[in-house]
Amino acid sequence: MESIEFHTSPPRYCAADLTLTCTASVDGMPACYAVTAEALEEHFGARSWRQEDLLQAMESHRGTIEDMARSLFKLTDSHNIVLRSGHFRFGM
Repeated sequence: MESIEFHTSPPRYCAADLTLTCTASVDGMPACYAVTAEALEEHFGARSWRQEDLLQAMESHRGTIEDMARSLFKLTDSHNIVLRSGHFRFGM
């Protein structure tokens, strides 16, 4: 994996699976990563699983979340990943 770039566009909220999804590019190809509401609440201080609270936690800790996403993109060679609470708990 040569390069990973994170886009600055706002995350998309998905109520069906309680995630925020962001876009990225991996080696020039479209990619995305999602972070679960559980991870945002347990590790980044989201007050609830409401969209507004999740977005606030995401924006406040985006650098740390992108660091974990970068690690998973490299580890899995995937272009579509989901960051769960355990990823942050065990600090890959």
